[in-house]
Amino acid sequence: MERKSSSKELQNLLQAIKSSDVVESRIELFDKLRDFDLLEKSDLAPVIECLTCLLNKSILSVAAKYVDSGLSGCLLQFLVLGTKASGWCAKHLKMTAMSTEESQEEEHSNLFFQLLLDLLSLSSASTVALTRHPVFIDNASAAIVERFILEQLNLIKDVVSEFKTISSFGSEILKAAQTVIDTVMRLCKGYFDAVNWDLFDSRAEKDENNIDSERANIMNHVTNITKRTTEKLCELGILAGNDGGSLVTILNVSWKGVVTLLQQGKRVSKEMLSVQDIIVTLISLVNEPLRCAAEAWSSSLKETISLTEARRAFLPSKFYLTTVVKISSLYPCQAYLVYKEVTLCVLMISTFKVLLSYEKLLNTASEVFSELLEKTSMDLLNSLLNSTEVKQEHKFKLLDWLFSDESCSNSMHEGSSISSRMTSMVEIFSVSCEAISEARLLLLGRVALFHDLLRYSMVLEEDIRIKITGKFGWFLDMLVDEDVYSFVLDLQIPVPYGSGKAQELVWQPMFSALLHALKTFMIVVSSSFAWEELEAFLLENLFHPHFLCREIVVELWCFLVRYAEMDMVNSIIDKLCSLLKLLESPESFLVPGSPLRKVARIICLLANGTTPMADRVYSSVVGDGRSQLSSVMYVALLLEGFPLNSLSDSIRSTAKEKIITDYFGFIGSFDDKMLTTCSSGAFGIPVHALSASLRAQQVSISDVDMKTLKFLVAIIRNFRNPVEKIRKEHYYKLLSGTLGIVSNMKHLYKSDEMEGVILELQTLFVSAPAASSTQLYQCKPYLALFMGGLGDMEMTESDDCAKSSAVWELYHMLFRERHWALVHLAIEAFGYFAARTSCNQLWRFVPQNASLSYDLMSGNEASEKRFMSDLKAFLEKETALLNTTPSMEQLELLVTEGMTLKEMVQRVSRIHVDATECESMESNVDIVSKKRRKLPDGISRGMELLQSGLKSIGGGISQWQENHFESSELHDKFLSHLSCLEDVVSHLTGLAGND
Repeated sequence: MERKSSSKELQNLLQAIKSSDVVESRIELFDKLRDFDLLEKSDLAPVIECLTCLLNKSILSVAAKYVDSGLSGCLLQFLVLGTKASGWCAKHLKMTAMSTEESQEEEHSNLFFQLLLDLLSLSSASTVALTRHPVFIDNASAAIVERFILEQLNLIKDVVSEFKTISSFGSEILKAAQTVIDTVMRLCKGYFDAVNWDLFDSRAEKDENNIDSERANIMNHVTNITKRTTEKLCELGILAGNDGGSLVTILNVSWKGVVTLLQQGKRVSKEMLSVQDIIVTLISLVNEPLRCAAEAWSSSLKETISLTEARRAFLPSKFYLTTVVKISSLYPCQAYLVYKEVTLCVLMISTFKVLLSYEKLLNTASEVFSELLEKTSMDLLNSLLNSTEVKQEHKFKLLDWLFSDESCSNSMHEGSSISSRMTSMVEIFSVSCEAISEARLLLLGRVALFHDLLRYSMVLEEDIRIKITGKFGWFLDMLVDEDVYSFVLDLQIPVPYGSGKAQELVWQPMFSALLHALKTFMIVVSSSFAWEELEAFLLENLFHPHFLCREIVVELWCFLVRYAEMDMVNSIIDKLCSLLKLLESPESFLVPGSPLRKVARIICLLANGTTPMADRVYSSVVGDGRSQLSSVMYVALLLEGFPLNSLSDSIRSTAKEKIITDYFGFIGSFDDKMLTTCSSGAFGIPVHALSASLRAQQVSISDVDMKTLKFLVAIIRNFRNPVEKIRKEHYYKLLSGTLGIVSNMKHLYKSDEMEGVILELQTLFVSAPAASSTQLYQCKPYLALFMGGLGDMEMTESDDCAKSSAVWELYHMLFRERHWALVHLAIEAFGYFAARTSCNQLWRFVPQNASLSYDLMSGNEASEKRFMSDLKAFLEKETALLNTTPSMEQLELLVTEGMTLKEMVQRVSRIHVDATECESMESNVDIVSKKRRKLPDGISRGMELLQSGLKSIGGGISQWQENHFESSELHDKFLSHLSCLEDVVSHLTGLAGND
């Protein structure tokens, strides 16, 4: 038990310590000093003075005892002692770490580490004593405190740096160091709470002389301590992170301490600290574990990455990224100063996520990555976009930096391709802020990031949503890039599904995920100012040149009509019908890619399955049915699959009856004179209307007589005879439509009149001089449909059978076609025919020089075996399940084709530019040229005489054919030469008209 000691005994003991020359004797005297119980504060000063003469465990024990004793009159002296002791330990720490493992050295090391533990304990006690003491007012005392805090943190930093060399005392020293950090944090908080920071805020507006010096000293003192502590904790956090995971406790307490200090000192930290530098440092720490994972997995990946390994790889990045989000949310303006670094980090994360999803062995890693980093990276971006402190123009600048047309065009032409996925995983972390706009490696990441922005758009401000809506054009432009295009159609990515604890990751095709995100964004902005811009975008891109973008726009329209309120739906339908009326043209309803047909297709999709909308479209377009233009719009809708079955009962019955009645009325009154008097491209609308309705199986005709076949024969015969170009155009359109009708009426194939039709077709397509004409070539797809139905017809396999020979020759003609679409249609028709015909000698239908018989490499050697092999493969593909996981070869082919298309577009663009330049150069002589090109009246008169003469010759040939059937061969020769002469005269007439 400790005994009460008099001041005289204390003085004698202190004098003995000072006069002792033997270290061991001094240590014994210090142990006695530790047992003294000081009665007065005045006794403490000489004790502290005596303690500073030597450093050992006994001295530190005495100091720790008196720091906790409450006799704090000499607290500054204890701080000086702690400062000196920390400096001495830091100096000897490296020497001890370098010592050998000999017994004597090991004993020395153990003594030193025990001394270090005691010092850290003394530091904690001294800092706790500071929290109980009022903030020092004078500059000298404040400097001692600041130096003490700095030295303690420097010592901890040195301990962390040499942690691997500390053996048995490692965990205890780390725990003591963490305690010191905790006490320093409490000290900073206590100091901050003790200061009236309103006066600090007013110093910028008032003269500092108006504030008394004591308060100014206190503010400066607290500010300095906070600044130095924050800086040292950042350094500690970096060191702990570089260790590889064994210093997790120091890592956590360091960075959490930084966030806490920045949070409590927000009013002053932005002036005393470079917050943006802290953010940049953390971003580098986020990227480093990801870079290491990419390097490890791209070099030798032979088996699936496990869940544990993936979490071990990504958790450090999650921790740093969460810390960045917290700091960025506290200091958005400072974070904006480094917005390029911030956005690059988010882009790298998005790109890395997509590339992880591509490799099957990394699917688990991709799921873990999405779970840990996806939402947090979006929180980082949103901390700037949603901040009230960041100006709107700065937010827009950030979005332009991410999703700008300039960066898109730069990326299209420069940088590395992402076709080599595993290599790209490593390279994405070497992209600099200066090269971000030209890095093709990040193209896919931009699209993925845009997808995430749309998914989380509910938390964004209204102005940001409007700005994002303006980026939809950029989004479509990016989708058609050769790299992005192939990835979007092929890749599956993990997407969160559900909410709260029930949320799970579901693998979806990237294209489906993008569509879902676009629909989510539509719902979010449906009742905001951004909706007008989104609706305008959807209308403007109805005619987008790329089919994939058109499909996206159409899908969004369908989604809108499916779930929007009826008033909005009716308004949209009315707008589209008005647009259809503006585009109506008799010459364009049979052109599949015309604007009229594109709008008609969208209207049909929107009206499908919904009776009110179908009725509304029918009433708006058809009306009273008297206008020819309304008939043009109606048949355009039918050609695109207008849902007649979705109409209400009364309207549906009337519509179907009208289609059939108009058809029979047309073929009943049809003659050659109708073509002579009709010059409109809308001729034959009833035929096309019935053909489209039968193809969609919306109209059935069970009691048809042979009028259709007779009509078809008449068209075929008249097609061979006319000499006027406009009549040829009408006949080929009628021929196509009628072939489509017959191909959908299977019972007609069993009629006796069908043989005559086949013989006429054989004469027209194979034997007649016009067999190679452009109009007839355009009829061949419909002929292929017709040929497929011949399997329901009885046939003999004899060379003497004219019908069989005609069918063989027609199939031979189709199989010789080289265009890929006609090849596909021909083999599809033959497959349908072969599955139903009673013929056994199918080889008769295939010519030796069929297109599919030739080898792909040389194109010279034909083989029947090769044809049958391709036919078998085609039929198997038609019945097989689709494989949604393409091979690497298929993807590389997609990329190659994309590059080829890109080069073609660039070449055409250059030609267009050159032509424009030439046109500009010739503009000065345009008037002179016009005068020089004006033709004499004699030439114009001669053109009229030629046209009149051709008309007379055509009439004479027709009369000749009616009166001299035996001269058919000579008649055909005349007709052939006359057709060529007609083309030449038409060309000359065009030149005369242009000039």
